[in-house]
Amino acid sequence: MYGPTDLKKNTLITLDGQPYKVVEYSQKVMGRGGSIVNVKVKNLITGALLPKTFKGQEKIEPAEVTNQTVQYLYNDGEKFYFMNPETFNQYELTADMVGDSKDFMKEGENFDIQFYNDSPINLVLPKNVWLEVTYTESVVKGDTTSSVQKDAKLETGVEVKVPAFIKTGDVISVDTETYAYRERQK
Repeated sequence: MYGPTDLKKNTLITLDGQPYKVVEYSQKVMGRGGSIVNVKVKNLITGALLPKTFKGQEKIEPAEVTNQTVQYLYNDGEKFYFMNPETFNQYELTADMVGDSKDFMKEGENFDIQFYNDSPINLVLPKNVWLEVTYTESVVKGDTTSSVQKDAKLETGVEVKVPAFIKTGDVISVDTETYAYRERQK
C-alpha cells in the first residue's frame, strides 16, 4: 500500500478497480494537520484524466501491472501491432492507447507494453530514443552558435528543434517526454 506522499509522477495505482498512472503531483503541508496531496491521474484503460486529492494517512493500492518486451510490427492508422519475440504472441493497441508515442516508434524496434489482468493497456517508451534526421535546413554561414535552433524532421515523421550544427543524416537522441534534442551520435 502507498501513502499519499509515496505518490510520484508515473506511479501506478488502483482506484475503483481500474489501473491509473500519476501524471501530475503536488503536495501541500498543512501544519499540524498533516499534508494534502493533489494528483492528476490517467486511467490506463480508458485514457481519461482525473484530478484526485488524498489526505494524511489514506492508503492507496498499487496497480498490479506487468511489463512485457515486444517488437513493434506496423500500424494501420487505427491499431498498432506488436509481437513478443520469444512467444510470438501478437498484441494490438489502439491509436488512443499509443498516443504521442507513435512519434518515436520505428518498425522492428522493441518497446514495453503494460498488462493489467492479462490485457495490454499501455505502451512504455524509453526516456530517450535515437532517430535519424531525414531533413533539416543547411546552416547559414557564420550562424553556428549553439544557441541557434532550427527544425529537423526525423525518420518517424516527427519534427523537433535541434542546434544549427545538426545535418541531414545525423542520428540524434531525443527526449520522448519533452521532444527535446539531447545529443548527436558520435
